[in-house]
Amino acid sequence: MATLVSEVALTPAAAARVAAIATRQNKPALLRLSVEGGGCSGFQYKFGLADAPEADDSVAETDGVRLLVDSVSLDLVRGCTVDYVESLGGAAFRVDNPVAASGCGCGTSFAV
Repeated sequence: MATLVSEVALTPAAAARVAAIATRQNKPALLRLSVEGGGCSGFQYKFGLADAPEADDSVAETDGVRLLVDSVSLDLVRGCTVDYVESLGGAAFRVDNPVAASGCGCGTSFAV
């Protein structure tokens, strides 16, 4: 069973963007954050819409949008905040991860 946590957070800007994407794709407003090996710094973030929480997911909710993190990835992102930022360089989800010791310039990979 998924567990509601305060160990990860989703900003209102990120929640609004997920809700808009989910509505366009006719999916539930569930954003999955996972961590995979690879990227230029060792680990990389992976985002995707989910159909439902998995049994081992930790769940954070903001404005009716849920952020899902599996139990393995949670150890690598504990305490993080997922934001959505728009700038001249483009728009993207960004992870502010206190566990990361370093990261790459594009913000999609990190090392612990």
